[in-house]
Amino acid sequence: MSKVLIIAGSESDKEFVKQALNLFDEWNVEYEFRIFSAHRNLLELTEYMKNLSSEFKVVIAVAGLAAALPGVVASLTSLPVIGVPRDVGPLNGIDALLSIVQMPKGVPVGTMGIGNHGMKNAAYFAKRILDLEGK
Repeated sequence: MSKVLIIAGSESDKEFVKQALNLFDEWNVEYEFRIFSAHRNLLELTEYMKNLSSEFKVVIAVAGLAAALPGVVASLTSLPVIGVPRDVGPLNGIDALLSIVQMPKGVPVGTMGIGNHGMKNAAYFAKRILDLEGK
């Protein structure tokens, strides 16, 4: 069965991510949730992505502030990556949004809105991607 990988940059993102996990549970979508920081444990993230199971078909990456995680993940996989900017810090997520949406050519990240709506829309978008397999 196809799965979604959700990666957040910090333990403090767990509660924020739960709203997407609840939707996946409701839809019976398999997922794995991991915490990796593009700044604090890049080598561990790189190793994990290098050995990623073929069951995964889409990745959601959640990050705030500098928000490097979605772009780094996109550079490590050919899977579709959905970036979700957190509404944290002095700019309330504007900095994260700009960081995620302004990726260089060849490293695409589908970027959702800032905050709760963005997290939920990431789940909806991931499900649509998975649904393409059945068509």
